[in-house]
Parts: sequence; C-alpha cells; structure tokens
Amino acid sequence: MNQGMPTNGAGLHSEAGIPSRLAGRRVLVLGLGRSGVAAAELLNDEGVAVTVLDSAQGPAQREAAARLARRGIEVRLGWPLERPAPDESWEFAVTVPGIPIASVWISELLRRGVRVVSELEYGWSRRGSVRVAAITGSNGKSTAVKLLAECIRAAGARSVPAGNYGVPVCEVVRTHGTLDWWVLEVSSFQLETCWEFRPDVGVVLNVQPNHLDRHGDMATYRALKMRLFAQQRPSDAAILPQEQLHELLSTSLVRGRRSTFGITPAADWWYSADRIVHRGTVRANVRGTWMGNEVLGPAAAAVAASLDAMGLPPEVLEVAAHRFEPLPHRCSRVAELDGVLYINDSKSTTVAAIIAALRQVDRPVRLIAGGRSKERDFTAATPWLAQRVRAVYLIGEAAEELASAWSGVVPCIVCGTLSAAIERARREACAGEAVVLSPGCTSFDQFRDFEERGETFERLVRQWVQNGEPTRQRSE
Repeated sequence: MNQGMPTNGAGLHSEAGIPSRLAGRRVLVLGLGRSGVAAAELLNDEGVAVTVLDSAQGPAQREAAARLARRGIEVRLGWPLERPAPDESWEFAVTVPGIPIASVWISELLRRGVRVVSELEYGWSRRGSVRVAAITGSNGKSTAVKLLAECIRAAGARSVPAGNYGVPVCEVVRTHGTLDWWVLEVSSFQLETCWEFRPDVGVVLNVQPNHLDRHGDMATYRALKMRLFAQQRPSDAAILPQEQLHELLSTSLVRGRRSTFGITPAADWWYSADRIVHRGTVRANVRGTWMGNEVLGPAAAAVAASLDAMGLPPEVLEVAAHRFEPLPHRCSRVAELDGVLYINDSKSTTVAAIIAALRQVDRPVRLIAGGRSKERDFTAATPWLAQRVRAVYLIGEAAEELASAWSGVVPCIVCGTLSAAIERARREACAGEAVVLSPGCTSFDQFRDFEERGETFERLVRQWVQNGEPTRQRSE
C-alpha cells in the first residue's frame, strides 16, 4: 500500500471546507512544533476549544505547553504514536507536517469520520483578500520562495515568505497584517492533508527521488506534488518544468493556465547563458548572481513566469537576483584555507541535491556525504562523482551503503563522524580543490537537524582558519 495517499476518509474532505465560524467548537491539533503552536493560537483567537496532542514531553514541549496553557489551551504530552487520538467530539483536526497520513493518529481519525487538515490549509482558509503563490518541488524550494518574495517587494507589492520555509501560515494570519501576496513553500508532507488548498499561482520546480521512506514510491510522491494544482480554477496559473512535463501530466489533471520553464526554447520561460528568456525576448540578466548557473537558473525562470502570472514585471527579477543573499547551508562558501575552498551544503538530503551541488562547484571536489538515508538507489550520482570528485568521506548510518554504491567510481573512505571526515579531507585536499559537505542524507542519526550539522562543519573550518593551520600536510 502506498504510504503517502489516504486510504480512508478522503471523501470527507472534498465535500466541505473549514467552517468560517468556529467559536465554541472543539478542534484537535496534532503536534506541538512551531506550526502546531501557531495553529492552536489562531484557533484560540477564533474562540475554539483547542486540545493539542504530542508524543514527546521534553523541555521544548513543556515550554510550548506552558505557553499555550496561559491561553487556556489544553495540551496532552506523551501521547503514544501507536495509540489512537482521543475519541471525542472534534469539529476537525489540524496536523503538522511531521505526522504521516498513515500514522495511527490520523488514520484512526479519518476512519471515525473526523476531517484532518494541514496547518497550511487551515491558515490558508483564513487568508482574507491576500493572493497566494505556492512553490513545491524536491530541491530548491526555499531559494525560489525567498527570491519570489523579494521580487514581489522589488515590484512595490507587499509579500512574505511562509509555509514550510519562513513562518507557519497560521502565524502569518495572526501577525503580519495586510499583504498583497503570500509566497508559500509547500512540502509533500503538507500536501498529504490538503483538500481545499488552491494557490492563485502554483509552481512545481522539479520532482526527484525524495522522502520515499515516508511516501513509499515515486508514483505516490509525484501524485502528492501535483496535488498543488488539484483545486485550481482555469483563471489560476500552473507553472511546471518543461523537461518533466509529460511525466507530470500523464497522471494528473491541471486546470489552471499552464506555462513551462527550463533550459531550452521548448519552455515558455528558459535560462540560457545567464539570461532569462521568454519567447525569444531577454527579460532579465542574472550574470554574476547566485542564480547564474544551470542548477538555479531554471528556478529563476520559474520565478519570472510566476511574476508574469501575477501581473508583475518579470524584469524586477534582475534587480532582486543581484541583491539576493543565499540561505544558510545551501552551497554556502565558508572559508578558503591554503587554496582549498570549504563549502557547506548541509541542507542536501538527497542524491539529486548532491548532484546539484557538484554541478555548482567549479573545481575538483572532496565530498563529505552520509547520514540517515531516505533513498534506496544512489547510482544516479555516479557519473558526477566520476567526473568531479577526487574522494568521498563517508559519515553516519549510510556510510557502508554509500561506499558499496560508489567505490567503483571514486575512492570512498568511511570516517564515521563529521569531525573525522573533515580532518581527513583537510589533510588530503590540494590547492585548487573544494571540500564540500553535501550529505545526501538526513542528519538525524548524529545531529538534531541539518542546521546543527552545517553549523558544526562551519565551526570546525573556521577554527582552523583562525588558528592558521595548513589544510594540506603532504606534498603534491
């Protein structure tokens, strides 16, 4: 059975949206992370009797529970994930992205006939007159969301990035006042429990293997991504990658006004030689910017297509791209020591992300990879490893698995820890090379999250720079 799509209760959600008035009703919130807290507070603002459920009961959960308790919100900590949610009279339930639709909590609620919606959808239902652009994809979502929000502001409109990147949608409703556009990063986890969500402008950047540990297979994952367009009307805009267009449309209906982006003139908007081109006309030049390459250039073309669909001038992309500061842990240049460049791409959690990092680095690479794998097949990276990588230094649970997949094309050294991998790569690197942390796996086996992993990498590198220690301790 595919894990990513509902098997019970799906019809309950297509018949009616979230009521516009909820005062006095009871709603269950699943999860006490930032988005769960935001949903609970917005529901409380509406006069709802809120109960929040969380399986953990550590310091962070107790602190959040105390915050909500001061509002009179009930929080039940330590509720086992294998135990069904309370069988009480709920109007509906709001869930955070981290809880799979196949979980006992959600599947049992659906079986009982309780609607379960994502925090994203509940917040969106309270959007008022603001218009919504939503971006999903396997890689590059956050960068595209940030760039589009900055383009909208450069055009003189009011915008905020939110959703899976930035702040939760419910928090935007509560704290950000009047805006012209929300620019939302939307994940497959959120789309599992979106039933009415309808962006005015929807963008799928790419669909590559990711989160198969949760969704089960690519067909399910692809279908979830395409749910972004499921409720669109003909007047809405649907923006898709030209190179995957046939594959994406073969199983999903797109009702919105369709346009495409890519790196060839077959697309409506395409990136070519540092320029964004539309129907033969150059609309923006991104030379010398973060977007000036074939990895991020197509995302810039998707942003230009989005601006056009919004009725804003795509030319503002050129201004915003030159001002753009990349997000942390995404191919960030940390330092250069003894002619060796150190790059932090800790956000990389898939093989596709490793490939993207290797394509962006313009020198031979010593790659640090590994962690807890989300994928089963690592062979897609082998042509790029053979072409760009001098050696791979492997860490975490997936180290032996990655070594088995890659050792035929590149030297693989199992180091175990990030510190050991950096030290080994530092000793062996030569001037003119780059040591790149692009793990291609999640961080949860050794770190709290990818941010902690990246911060650890940067701290160790900067310590060596400050101490003036040589990168290379051997002769060339």
